[in-house]
Amino acid sequence: MAARSDRAVEPRPDGLDRIYVGVDPPAGAGEGSDACGIVVAGSVGETLYVLEDATVRGLSPEGWANRVAAAAARWNTHLVVAEANNGGAMVESVLKAADLGLKVRLVHASKGKCARAEPIALKFEAGKAFFAGEFPELEAELGGMTAGGGYEGRSPDRADAMVWAMTVLSETRSGVPRVRRI
Repeated sequence: MAARSDRAVEPRPDGLDRIYVGVDPPAGAGEGSDACGIVVAGSVGETLYVLEDATVRGLSPEGWANRVAAAAARWNTHLVVAEANNGGAMVESVLKAADLGLKVRLVHASKGKCARAEPIALKFEAGKAFFAGEFPELEAELGGMTAGGGYEGRSPDRADAMVWAMTVLSETRSGVPRVRRI
């Protein structure tokens, strides 16, 4: 999923229908660990927006969970979409301990990061997803993802958090993502 440097940045949209915080928790803690991807995304109808990148590195589980809760509070949302492959119930537990009002939806990765990102990349290409601001680190991670499933550099934690939030925002009430044939 390549980032385009010539793309227009959309202003923050008015009248957001839903706002979710996507979380890609690190497998470990401390300075050498991966970052905890924390990305806020919202929707207006079927159009998706990246609203904030609040990603952090080097924090304890309680530390990054508090940052997730703070992002949810800033955007007045109670739904957090968190990957559960590394930590499972612990991820939900630390998030709920940070804010008892948070609703946590655990998602499980069955495909690689790049394969999960493809449907969201298509939304950007079709003009159905936008960045509502400047997110250089997130865009760099997206640009480092390659066709065939690889990525350059460290794990794209910001990108994964964004993809999780936008994937759930794309779902219909039945829980199945909306896909249209073009």
